[in-house]
Amino acid sequence: MASFPPSVNEKLIARSRTVGELLAPTSPFDKKCGRENWTVAFAPDGSYLAWSQGHRIVKLVPWAQCLNNFLLHGTKNGTNAAGTRLPRHSSEGSQKNKPCEHVIDCGDIVWSLAFGSSVPEKQSRCVNIEWHRFKFGQDQLLLATGLNNGRIKIWDVYTGKLLLNLMDHTEVVRDLTFAPDGSLILVSASRDKTLRVWDLKDDGNMMKVLRGHPNWVYGCAFSPDSSILCSVGASKAVVAAILV
Repeated sequence: MASFPPSVNEKLIARSRTVGELLAPTSPFDKKCGRENWTVAFAPDGSYLAWSQGHRIVKLVPWAQCLNNFLLHGTKNGTNAAGTRLPRHSSEGSQKNKPCEHVIDCGDIVWSLAFGSSVPEKQSRCVNIEWHRFKFGQDQLLLATGLNNGRIKIWDVYTGKLLLNLMDHTEVVRDLTFAPDGSLILVSASRDKTLRVWDLKDDGNMMKVLRGHPNWVYGCAFSPDSSILCSVGASKAVVAAILV
């Protein structure tokens, strides 16, 4: 760990400041939220912030509007204070890509979040792409949620609708990551000691199962060119796999 003289440390602390604080509502009876917040994620273009509100609820917040509310109304309850609530989704077609707040009930405890956006020229690795249910355009923005029951749910960020339900893991999904090349390749890390590779442009088809870990898998990350996946778990090692 890097060590700095006291004067440098003081300058670093002075430069950082709290912009705002989002508080989850307390829901002691329905057990949907209000517990420890375990995961948070930004969309690649910075348009949205997603955060688990402590159990099964994920809130999607338009970040620019949220930041503006912090500046106007102070640092507390940026999306919950009376009079500062962000606009919710409108059913009008013209509003499709306008950032709107969504509250998503994932049905189980949320352990991991990841945003993914598609690039049209990045085709699916499946040959029969014309048979697919979903046609992901350039403006598509997805949110993947990893759950306590081993399921992964894929949501349309603009509408808050559920698109896919991936169900091959047998234990908690601890981490999720999308390939940064816009191919909508998703990798999940689980307590079932495996990583699984999914092609969302192929209706969420599971492409590979990676079994290099002897214990729980905690986290995973792609290299910048999306060719190598590194993962870590309960063992004292980093496992690297070539995916192309």
